[in-house]
Amino acid sequence: MKCVISVLGKDRSGIVAAVAVVLAECGANIDDISQTILNDIFSMTMLTTLDTEKADFDTVQDKLKAVGEDLGVQIIIQREDVFQYMYKI
Repeated sequence: MKCVISVLGKDRSGIVAAVAVVLAECGANIDDISQTILNDIFSMTMLTTLDTEKADFDTVQDKLKAVGEDLGVQIIIQREDVFQYMYKI
């Protein structure tokens, strides 16, 4: 299952690593990644493929939410098909 993950918050070390560890533990693959820092605000968007046999969407979402709370950042995961549908005219 393809998913879009967005991360936003105050920049600090370890954000990318923490998100990547959760995804690796869940058997997900990072297909593409973009990140930037604007005046100490960290922003990252990832396109990932979830292995739903290892961890379903809700499990990955819960784990990312917990990591986001630990890091003080907002992490949102969306199914790519839903994400694409939301932005069609």
